[in-house]
Amino acid sequence: QVQLVESGGGLVQPGGSLRLSCAASRSIFSIYAMGWYRQAPGKQRELVAAITSGGRTNYSDSVKGRFTISRDNAKNTVYLQMNSLKPEDTAVYYCNAVVVVGPGEYAYWGQGTQVTVSS
Repeated sequence: QVQLVESGGGLVQPGGSLRLSCAASRSIFSIYAMGWYRQAPGKQRELVAAITSGGRTNYSDSVKGRFTISRDNAKNTVYLQMNSLKPEDTAVYYCNAVVVVGPGEYAYWGQGTQVTVSS
Protein backbone atom coordinates (compact mmCIF):
# COMPACT_ATOMS: atom_id res chain seq x y z
CA GLN A 1 0.00 0.00 0.00
CA VAL A 2 1.10 3.57 -0.73
CA GLN A 3 -0.06 6.84 0.79
CA LEU A 4 0.42 9.89 -1.42
CA VAL A 5 0.41 13.50 -0.24
CA GLU A 6 0.34 16.35 -2.74
CA SER A 7 1.47 19.89 -2.09
CA GLY A 8 2.35 23.03 -4.01
CA GLY A 9 -1.00 24.08 -5.37
CA GLY A 10 -2.33 27.62 -5.15
CA LEU A 11 -3.42 30.69 -7.04
CA VAL A 12 -1.23 31.94 -9.87
CA GLN A 13 -1.64 34.47 -12.66
CA PRO A 14 -1.76 33.40 -16.30
CA GLY A 15 1.76 32.84 -17.59
CA GLY A 16 3.04 31.99 -14.13
CA SER A 17 4.57 28.82 -12.76
CA LEU A 18 3.95 26.33 -9.98
CA ARG A 19 5.65 23.15 -8.88
CA LEU A 20 3.56 20.36 -7.43
CA SER A 21 5.09 17.69 -5.21
CA CYS A 22 3.79 14.23 -4.41
CA ALA A 23 5.42 12.52 -1.44
CA ALA A 24 4.98 8.77 -1.15
CA SER A 25 4.91 6.83 2.11
CA ARG A 26 7.32 4.20 0.79
CA SER A 27 10.11 3.86 -1.71
CA ILE A 28 8.99 4.73 -5.23
CA PHE A 29 11.95 2.98 -6.80
CA SER A 30 9.92 -0.09 -7.69
CA ILE A 31 6.58 1.60 -8.32
CA TYR A 32 5.65 0.84 -11.92
CA ALA A 33 4.43 4.32 -12.78
CA MET A 34 3.50 7.57 -11.11
CA GLY A 35 1.51 10.35 -12.59
CA TRP A 36 -0.53 13.48 -12.25
CA TYR A 37 -4.19 13.74 -13.16
CA ARG A 38 -6.50 16.71 -12.95
CA GLN A 39 -10.20 17.29 -12.69
CA ALA A 40 -11.90 20.56 -13.46
CA PRO A 41 -15.47 21.31 -12.30
CA GLY A 42 -17.99 19.44 -14.43
CA LYS A 43 -15.30 17.50 -16.28
CA GLN A 44 -13.84 14.03 -16.07
CA ARG A 45 -10.50 13.35 -14.47
CA GLU A 46 -7.78 13.35 -17.12
CA LEU A 47 -4.15 12.31 -17.29
CA VAL A 48 -1.71 15.23 -17.30
CA ALA A 49 1.65 13.47 -17.16
CA ALA A 50 3.14 10.16 -16.09
CA ILE A 51 6.58 8.71 -15.51
CA THR A 52 7.59 5.06 -15.27
CA SER A 53 10.17 3.48 -13.01
CA GLY A 54 12.48 3.47 -16.01
CA GLY A 55 12.06 7.21 -16.50
CA ARG A 56 9.84 7.11 -19.57
CA THR A 57 7.42 10.05 -19.61
CA ASN A 58 4.06 10.71 -21.19
CA TYR A 59 2.17 13.99 -21.44
CA SER A 60 -1.25 15.07 -22.55
CA ASP A 61 -1.19 17.20 -25.68
CA SER A 62 -2.58 20.16 -23.79
CA VAL A 63 0.48 20.44 -21.51
CA LYS A 64 3.33 19.29 -23.77
CA GLY A 65 6.14 21.82 -23.79
CA ARG A 66 4.80 23.57 -20.67
CA PHE A 67 4.78 20.90 -17.94
CA THR A 68 7.58 18.59 -16.85
CA ILE A 69 7.22 15.52 -14.65
CA SER A 70 10.20 14.19 -12.72
CA ARG A 71 10.92 11.83 -9.86
CA ASP A 72 13.46 11.78 -7.04
CA ASN A 73 13.74 8.20 -5.85
CA ALA A 74 15.92 9.21 -2.89
CA LYS A 75 13.13 11.48 -1.59
CA ASN A 76 10.25 9.21 -2.64
CA THR A 77 8.78 12.22 -4.41
CA VAL A 78 7.39 13.00 -7.82
CA TYR A 79 7.19 16.56 -9.11
CA LEU A 80 5.19 18.40 -11.73
CA GLN A 81 6.76 21.64 -12.89
CA MET A 82 4.08 23.75 -14.55
CA ASN A 83 5.11 26.75 -16.63
CA SER A 84 3.18 29.16 -18.83
CA LEU A 85 0.01 28.36 -16.94
CA LYS A 86 -3.34 29.10 -18.55
CA PRO A 87 -6.79 29.59 -17.02
CA GLU A 88 -7.81 26.25 -18.53
CA ASP A 89 -5.21 24.55 -16.34
CA THR A 90 -7.39 25.36 -13.34
CA ALA A 91 -8.35 22.09 -11.64
CA VAL A 92 -7.74 19.83 -8.69
CA TYR A 93 -4.53 17.94 -9.37
CA TYR A 94 -4.20 14.38 -8.10
CA CYS A 95 -1.11 12.24 -7.72
CA ASN A 96 -1.39 8.62 -8.80
CA ALA A 97 0.80 5.56 -8.28
CA VAL A 98 0.45 2.21 -10.03
CA VAL A 99 1.95 -0.75 -8.20
CA VAL A 100 2.33 -4.14 -9.86
CA VAL A 101 2.07 -7.15 -7.56
CA GLY A 102 2.24 -10.46 -9.38
CA PRO A 103 -0.46 -10.45 -12.06
CA GLY A 104 -2.33 -7.52 -10.58
CA GLU A 105 -2.08 -3.75 -10.79
CA TYR A 106 -3.14 -1.50 -7.93
CA ALA A 107 -3.77 2.22 -8.23
CA TYR A 108 -3.38 4.66 -5.36
CA TRP A 109 -4.46 8.30 -5.21
CA GLY A 110 -3.60 11.35 -3.20
CA GLN A 111 -6.19 13.73 -1.79
CA GLY A 112 -5.61 16.37 -4.46
CA THR A 113 -4.33 19.92 -4.50
CA GLN A 114 -6.14 22.89 -6.04
CA VAL A 115 -4.49 24.88 -8.81
CA THR A 116 -6.22 28.09 -9.84
CA VAL A 117 -4.94 30.18 -12.74
CA SER A 118 -6.58 33.58 -12.75
CA SER A 119 -5.77 37.26 -12.98
